[in-house]
Amino acid sequence: MTFPLHVLAADKPFYEGGCESLVVPTLDGAYGVLAHHCNTILAIIPGTLTFRTEDGREEVAAVASGIMKVEDGEVLVLVDSAIRPEEIDLERQRRAADEAKEAMLQKRSLEEYHAAQARLARALARLNVKRKYGK
Repeated sequence: MTFPLHVLAADKPFYEGGCESLVVPTLDGAYGVLAHHCNTILAIIPGTLTFRTEDGREEVAAVASGIMKVEDGEVLVLVDSAIRPEEIDLERQRRAADEAKEAMLQKRSLEEYHAAQARLARALARLNVKRKYGK
């Protein structure tokens, strides 16, 4: 059984088509969706998104924060960014993580601290996806 899946990043559509299964990262851990899932809305955190297309191909992406909505058997994933493992630049992400760590150590506003924290989470998610699934 499959269901329609739309994964949209802020800058471009990532995937639109049939899907057998989907797993998204949430605060409570990995959350899975299969066909006929009940209607729900949940927050997505930076991490690994995986899904199996209707032709059985496994797709993986490093995603930033966003939301997922399941309604009437259709799934919509809206995230700030979604990047395939082969598109991730390891050195760039290492630098981004280091810069975010440095920004968190500096005594600045709470807003700047949280922004640096978000940048660090995004960079670490991308590094993890690249290490695990990169080619």
